[in-house]
Amino acid sequence: MTNDLIRHIALSRDGQILALAEGPRPSPRAGELLIKVEAAGLNRADVLQRQGLYPPPEDASPILGLEVAGTVAATGEGVTGWRKHDRICALTHGGGYAEYAVAPAGQCLPVPDGFSMTEAAALPEALLTIWHNVFQRAGLQPDEKVLIHGGASGMGTVGIMMCRAMGATVYATAGGAQKCAVLTQLGAELAIDYQAEDFAEALGEAGLAGQINVILDMVGGDYIQKNLNVCSNDGRIVNIAYMRGFKAEVNFAPLLLKRITMTGSTLRAQTFAQKAAMMRDIRERIFPHLESGGIRPVIDSTFALGDAQAAHERMESGKHIGKIVLLTKYADG
Repeated sequence: MTNDLIRHIALSRDGQILALAEGPRPSPRAGELLIKVEAAGLNRADVLQRQGLYPPPEDASPILGLEVAGTVAATGEGVTGWRKHDRICALTHGGGYAEYAVAPAGQCLPVPDGFSMTEAAALPEALLTIWHNVFQRAGLQPDEKVLIHGGASGMGTVGIMMCRAMGATVYATAGGAQKCAVLTQLGAELAIDYQAEDFAEALGEAGLAGQINVILDMVGGDYIQKNLNVCSNDGRIVNIAYMRGFKAEVNFAPLLLKRITMTGSTLRAQTFAQKAAMMRDIRERIFPHLESGGIRPVIDSTFALGDAQAAHERMESGKHIGKIVLLTKYADG
C-alpha cells in the first residue's frame, strides 16, 4: 500500500459483506479538513444504507460512515481556526469507515478534554440529531417533560444526558430490564421496558397521561397513536425514523383537541450551512456540559475497522447499549 492509498470499508454487491479495500486518500477541498481517522461511530443509517434503504446524496462519499474522531492531517483552502494535529470529531458527508476522511470545517468540534477518540466518535451524529430535533424543532424548555424512544441507542443515551443537562425531566423506553436500569442511571426519571409493558399505560399509571411536552420517536408504527395519546396540550412530537413502519391507522382527534405539533426530519439531507449553524449552537450551549463530564457517551463495544461486518451484526441484534465504534490502525483507544 502506497502513501496515496488508504484502507476503507467496501460493500459487496448484495450489500451484506463489508470488507477492507484500498482506495485513494481523499483530498480536502476548500472549506474542508482532512482527518486522520482513529475512530468512526456506527449509526442505524449506515445499516440502512448498506441494505439499499437509505441511499446517500449524489455528492456524498459512497463509503459508509457519518462521524469520526481523529487528528487534522491537512486543511483545505480558506479554513481558519484549525491546525494540523488538532484533535477533532466531525460529522462527515460519508466516508467515515476509512483511515482518512474529509469533513466540512463547520461540522467539526474539538475533542473534549478527557475524552478518548472512541468517546469523541460517538458525539457528532447524536449531538446534532438531538439538538436539532428536540431543542430546535420541538423547542424543549427547562422544566418540561420529554419522552425519548429508543433510549438505549447511542443517540438515545446521549439525548437523555443532554435533556437533563438543559433542565428537562426525561422519560425513556428501551427493550429489557438491563437497558432500562442503565437509562435511569443516566438520569431518566422513568425508563419503561416496552418488552414487558405498554409505554402509554405505564405513563398513565405514573400519573403522566397527557403530560409529556416533547416526544422524540424513531419507532413509528403503533407508537404514532400512543404518542398522540400521552402528549400534553401544546405538545410537540418529532419523528426521526419509523422502525415499526411508516403506516398506521391513526385517530387524529388528540392532535386537534390538544393542539399538538407533529414534525420530522433527517439530518443528512440538510445543508452544510444548516449543520454548521447547529454545530455552533452545540459548541456554545452543550460543549460546556461535555467538558464538565455532565454528558459522556456510553460505549457499547469497539471493533477493528476490518471487522465492520461484525459491528453491523451487533447493531442489528438490538442487544447494544450505547454506541458501537470502529477503530482504525491509528486508534489510541
